[in-house]
Amino acid sequence: MVHDTSVQLSPTVRSFTRSGQLQARLHRAVPGGAHTYARGADQYPVDMAPVLVRGDGARVWDADGNEYVEYGMGLRSVVLGHGYRPVVDAVCAAIAEGVNFTRPTELELHAAEDFLELVPGADMVKFAKNGSDATTAAIRLARAATGRDKVAICHHPFFSTDDWFMGTTEMSAGIPASATEQALRFHYNDLASLRSLFAGHPGSIAAVILEAATAMAEPEPGFLEGVRELCDRHGAVLVFDEIITGFRWSVHGAQTLYGVAPDLSCWGKAIGNGFPISALAGRRELMELGGLNTDRDRVFLLSTTHGAESTGLAAFRAVVAAYREFDPIAAMEEAGRQLATGVNDAARALGIDDFFEVTGRPSCLIYITRDADGQPSQSFRTLFIQEMLRGGVLGQSFVTSAAHTPADIDQTIDSVTRALHVYRRALDARSVDGLLEGAPVAPAIRRSAHPRRLQPR
Repeated sequence: MVHDTSVQLSPTVRSFTRSGQLQARLHRAVPGGAHTYARGADQYPVDMAPVLVRGDGARVWDADGNEYVEYGMGLRSVVLGHGYRPVVDAVCAAIAEGVNFTRPTELELHAAEDFLELVPGADMVKFAKNGSDATTAAIRLARAATGRDKVAICHHPFFSTDDWFMGTTEMSAGIPASATEQALRFHYNDLASLRSLFAGHPGSIAAVILEAATAMAEPEPGFLEGVRELCDRHGAVLVFDEIITGFRWSVHGAQTLYGVAPDLSCWGKAIGNGFPISALAGRRELMELGGLNTDRDRVFLLSTTHGAESTGLAAFRAVVAAYREFDPIAAMEEAGRQLATGVNDAARALGIDDFFEVTGRPSCLIYITRDADGQPSQSFRTLFIQEMLRGGVLGQSFVTSAAHTPADIDQTIDSVTRALHVYRRALDARSVDGLLEGAPVAPAIRRSAHPRRLQPR
């Protein structure tokens, strides 16, 4: 399909009345108006935050009946598409047999064996419900194993909702300094920054935690190998956060893709296609510190009421089965490549490719918005989101799934083309004034509610 960038396309008129009413009720009932900050209304244009009612494949519908092609896909957790039938059927069958018991189930064993078959560097695994459970458990294990307290944390955006990490962010209210005074920071692809931490804190660092790769950064040659060598030399536990990379970079994890095995790894998101399940996996001698095959003081390791309830485990096994039947990663990467090419071509045709671009790994794309001075801009980002919503595309990113079809990609490129005409008008005027309705979006993790504080009613 040829996408015409010479004319401005007219969007369908959309109402957000019902969504606005529901969002107001959400703000009264739920702090922040959403159960995840990244899903908050402050991440969308004012009065244009759709409240969704259902999804199918790569499409969703809101309370006003508007249909969208969706990107981001449940904060990167939905890789096979919304309502993917084999996963839904497996979960329904599990529910019919009961979801929670007083003893382990056979399903727990099968799920664990499925996982360990896929991740060759892991000897044992324990399931939980969210990624923070797994990363915090990894830090606790590392501290118990080494008898040390300090943790070297890579400058990635997010690792955990727990104090050891959130205390290092802008949203540190309510977290005592003692909870994070042991946190040390180093930079990705900068071995010298990690080396200096070990030199400055000899015999004190229990763990090094990082993502092996991100949407924007691949490991430079020798970086991960160097991190592994530093951990071995100084007796620290190496932890890979595979919450995003697992089942999106590789079904075996980024650790296999890049050929560097961590001591512990943390998984979530895509492994359940949106259902709540996470996992901590690692070397037997570490994992057994939370078990019965140890003479050391035991670690309280992921013991929760709902850690092994059946729906998450059934979803995981159905996802594994899907990855055996076809290649979801290849499908989302192909969709991502087509999307990035089409969108960047549209920006280039309008002469604004220095100000707007799609970049990142094809299965984990983001878009970058810059103002007329070439600086990253929340105002221009909000203007773009506004125009995309009007064009039937919902997304804070362009993260794809295996359910995105060529028709979805074509519709998105056409919507982007129309949105970028508006974007160029703002660039020419050096301002979004008169084009953007309301205040711009704000970072999800920030110290104060300003600049998107709710107005008293």
